[in-house]
Amino acid sequence: MDDKYTCYCGLYCENCAVMAKIKPAAKTLYKEMKKAGFEEIVQFIPGGDGFWPFLKDMAEKGTCISCKDGSGNPRCAVRACAKEKGVTMCALCDSYPCGHFDAFFEGYPMLKQDNQLLREKGMDAWAALQDERRAKGFSYTG
Repeated sequence: MDDKYTCYCGLYCENCAVMAKIKPAAKTLYKEMKKAGFEEIVQFIPGGDGFWPFLKDMAEKGTCISCKDGSGNPRCAVRACAKEKGVTMCALCDSYPCGHFDAFFEGYPMLKQDNQLLREKGMDAWAALQDERRAKGFSYTG
């Protein structure tokens, strides 16, 4: 597990569909299109000048990093609150759960249970759960 992918809210970026599914698909598509010679002809396809650098960037760098490094919704109330309070993960905050999580729990029903695990058993147990999910091909659909 890479700590830089732990989100304030308790989600784990490497289990996000963007990182778990889209990034590998972009790598495959870029590789196959390059092998087929698209790099030389993409400029002649409408929109190709913008598409090719976008696909290359997705394949090489990925689509995002983590909310702690600037990806995600810049107006995220959870992130703003966590940064203001100086907590690395909201589940470790004395005020957790707060009203910022109402929408998160609707979109990610397992999040409440995951954060409870983090509070009760610690980071190692939470990380093991995230790694286990990742190994099984799990991804958040939100």
